[in-house]
Amino acid sequence: MRRWLPLAPLAVLLLLGALFAGYALRRPSPEVRPAALVGQPVPAAALPALDGEGGAVALRSVLQGPMLINVFASWCAPCAVEHPQLMALKARGVRIVGIAWKDEPANSRAFLNRLGDPFALVLVDRPGDVGVDFGVSGVPETFLVDADGIIFAKHSGPMTADDAAAIAARLDGRR
Repeated sequence: MRRWLPLAPLAVLLLLGALFAGYALRRPSPEVRPAALVGQPVPAAALPALDGEGGAVALRSVLQGPMLINVFASWCAPCAVEHPQLMALKARGVRIVGIAWKDEPANSRAFLNRLGDPFALVLVDRPGDVGVDFGVSGVPETFLVDADGIIFAKHSGPMTADDAAAIAARLDGRR
């Protein structure tokens, strides 16, 4: 028994390593998406417009009825994948405000020129500060906002056609 006693700390260390590895490698549930702002008003922030005209635009000043706020970036491949769905929502009459997150304005303009512009207005969040206010963990993220400026849902990741249809139905239910 005494021969094994010096190996006890090593055994404990190996056991802890195995537990840590198992915890670190487990897959998170895809249903778990942080939605801290759901039920809260749109953050009181102001950002410059992509077109560069005028000063900073207060986010709350652009709220008009139920709408979407889509956080995107030109360097984001999933944003390009979801872009046709945003164009389809625009064609259905959905008002969408875009926030170009951590992106150069020239790159954002080129992205929209290449793929089309689904946005009623595009604001620029180069440092990503407003993304922090929204709790953005990555792009794309889309926030559904009611007529009173309250965020009532959040969609993380690229939107599929089914997602876009469900989002449009939820917005229609808020009109």
